[in-house]
Amino acid sequence: MLISDEASYVRRGLRSVLQACADIDVVAETADCREAVAAARALAPDVVLTDIPAPPPECGLPELQRLPRPPAVVVLTTGARLDSVDEALAAGAVGFLLKDAPPRELVAAVRKVAQGHGVLAPEVTRRVIDTALRCPPGVTPDQRRRLGRLTRREHEVLALLGAGLPNSRIGEALGMCEGTTKGHVSRLMAKLHAENRVQAALLAQRAGIAADTPGRE
Repeated sequence: MLISDEASYVRRGLRSVLQACADIDVVAETADCREAVAAARALAPDVVLTDIPAPPPECGLPELQRLPRPPAVVVLTTGARLDSVDEALAAGAVGFLLKDAPPRELVAAVRKVAQGHGVLAPEVTRRVIDTALRCPPGVTPDQRRRLGRLTRREHEVLALLGAGLPNSRIGEALGMCEGTTKGHVSRLMAKLHAENRVQAALLAQRAGIAADTPGRE
């Protein structure tokens, strides 16, 4: 994988965390988007971990997506720059985490995107849901049928998922341990044919499930 951030201390910290994992190989570090694109073209990393790229617009995420072997891009940024989420995801990012994410969350995110999954921090999930719901498509008959196959507990979990809550808070609200919550989330996503948590959450919102959830914040 490749790490790109203008701050050398950030790059050192990320490398220290990631290189401690036997299954993650950091092949390069870069300080800006032009260097990142050049390094990705030369080294073809599977994953690029980067800060929000600066202008010009042709530099950064779109350019990475035009490479012969485009990497999976995870964007790291601060809470103050969450206004860039929509642009980053539209430009091809498959993950979005805050820079203060715990090391284990960072490592898990890198592994997931390397396997073809998307990863969004809870703070980002709420924003993506709100953005998508500005022009929501309807719930299809097939989606209605799939929702009808959920158990009562899965329905309750989906409702809280639709409110943008992480597994830990869903478990607290429903009196379940986090492992049990994860199991329910996995099963309901399989029943709904949802590829990730955001898809499941959007379906809950569009179906009016999350709006009726007691205790929703």
